[in-house]
Amino acid sequence: MATALAPALFDQVEEALKDVMDPELGVNIVDLGLIYDLTWDDENTALIISMTLTSAGCPLTDVLEEQTAQALDGVVDAFRINWVWMPPWGPEKITDDGRDMMRALGFAM
Repeated sequence: MATALAPALFDQVEEALKDVMDPELGVNIVDLGLIYDLTWDDENTALIISMTLTSAGCPLTDVLEEQTAQALDGVVDAFRINWVWMPPWGPEKITDDGRDMMRALGFAM
């Protein structure tokens, strides 16, 4: 059964995930709005990351999973990514910080 993360752990996980960069856009997955939910699987004592990609056909899931494992090392012992396709990602999900990062990279926002 999945339960909500304690606020301190939620903040720690979210901050760690800001080190995971979308390989195509060069902006972290948190500020891109790719993270839909963070919960805890009590049965398997693991973090569940519900996230999406900018497109369902993205071939870079392995890269993101590897970066996520590196970012969460020392934060949680285990995690799994629950890939979510509904609702689909859209640019409205990008945070203000993410928009600033994309403008700095030359994207019109």
